[in-house]
Amino acid sequence: MLILIGLTVAISAYAWSKDELMNAWIMEPYRMARSGGQWYRLLTSGFLHADWAHLLFNMFAFYSFGPVVLRTLVEGYGPGPGIGLFLLLYLGGIILSDLPTYFQHRDNRGYRSLGASGGVSSVLFASILLFPVNNNGGGIIIFPIPFPIQPFVFGVLYLAYSWYMGRRRADNINHDAHFYGALYGVVLLLALMPFAGPAFISQISLFIQSKF
Repeated sequence: MLILIGLTVAISAYAWSKDELMNAWIMEPYRMARSGGQWYRLLTSGFLHADWAHLLFNMFAFYSFGPVVLRTLVEGYGPGPGIGLFLLLYLGGIILSDLPTYFQHRDNRGYRSLGASGGVSSVLFASILLFPVNNNGGGIIIFPIPFPIQPFVFGVLYLAYSWYMGRRRADNINHDAHFYGALYGVVLLLALMPFAGPAFISQISLFIQSKF
């Protein structure tokens, strides 16, 4: 996981001073649709970021929620397969979360997109599926929410916000990548660990019962 973070930081920082790399790797649906390929941009755009704030936010979230998901996969499948499945979760999230964006903007000459948000969302929501409730201090602090919140509550709010903003298109953030990355993370983890679904419902039920 630290290798992925290091690569992302190094490539993003290098691309800020090398327009050739930025232009060659960024997600650009219009060019992809007319080049007969360049599908690699679905992945390479995940190693590029707009600025330090964008980069650090994504990597901090990945570092915060990635270890518990990686550990769970390694415990369930063994070190080699577990690491491979974690890469499938993260890198697959980057790629698949951008596919709806590609089809939506393939005729938009000026649209470009970058960032690891789809992969980060996949890992984040896999973590929420595994551990939807945190009883230490009444929840966890997740920026930009300034107070403790239960992971499953944050997940619902995050999905609703991403869906709404994706339909509204009021800014330059690819909210659809957040939304579809999150869904991919949930679906893949349920496919790999079906017991996570009933356990998720059980943890939330016990939490609700303890509050009423």
